[in-house]
Amino acid sequence: MAVEWLFTPGDVARSRFAFSPMWEVVASLRAVQGAALHTAQVPWLRAVRDRLGALGLNELTGLVPAAGYVPDFLTPTPDTHQPDFAGELAQVRATDPAVARAEVARSAPRSAGMAARFDRDPAGTLAWVGDALESYWTLVFEEFWPKVRGILEADVLYRSRRLAEGGVRDLFAALHPSVTWHGDRLIADKGCIHWGELGGAGLVLLPSVFQPLDRVSVMHEPYRPMLVYPARGMGNLWQRAPDEVPGALSALIGRTRARILTALELPASTSGLARVMELTPGAVSQHLTVLSDGGLVSRQRLGREVLYRRTAIGDALVGGS
Repeated sequence: MAVEWLFTPGDVARSRFAFSPMWEVVASLRAVQGAALHTAQVPWLRAVRDRLGALGLNELTGLVPAAGYVPDFLTPTPDTHQPDFAGELAQVRATDPAVARAEVARSAPRSAGMAARFDRDPAGTLAWVGDALESYWTLVFEEFWPKVRGILEADVLYRSRRLAEGGVRDLFAALHPSVTWHGDRLIADKGCIHWGELGGAGLVLLPSVFQPLDRVSVMHEPYRPMLVYPARGMGNLWQRAPDEVPGALSALIGRTRARILTALELPASTSGLARVMELTPGAVSQHLTVLSDGGLVSRQRLGREVLYRRTAIGDALVGGS
């Protein structure tokens, strides 16, 4: 069974990448229940275990089961490249209660208790869902969002370069083994059957660090079509910035710059590096300028941010020191 979308030239031109903090929140609720499918997130699960116990998630995980269909209204397709959680939460809260009720009923029997609650009070239950997601974000997830976003930024930079260098065929060939491109059609192997034309609006491509490595997820009509795939570099997500760097490299460029250069295993922004390195953004920016002037890192703009990556010379220094 598969989802198949027909692309026109306009769809190819209008397809775009985006991030979604709300998608990551909802997907992380699945990871909490099914750690075997989310082995890359085990360090995060250990870090938040006590918080999860204090919060109590029985009702919320009833809404977001470990497997199977998750109500689509919980994960609206992003309408901007980098939406914030507050904006996406407002979209969830603004859902027609009748739509939310119907989608929750579709996920039964896994969500039977929540479906009964929606039957009794659709509007009140929808308001509770918004409050519960907000509490989960604040107490469990918000602290980790900058690191998650850093991985997503690096993935989009890589995919954008691949699209620019090899076109749509090359982009989809490397996106995921379950995704194939056939001339003007994109086919994703999924546990459902859907065929549709994108109608000139294009497809939103969403990397996710909480997406299981062996599958993609899709959103289709009546929502804006979206394809969610596992982001590259998830294995580096919970690694700490290197405290120990090769002595020769430190002697050559200084310990802090050596730490920054070593940390750039994947592209990162100034603010992202500052959080990982526990330095001020201004200090990181000054070091990056020196590294860039020396030809050890390059920069590329992604939306409103600039991402830095090691050059071939930088790679050689880190690998050979």
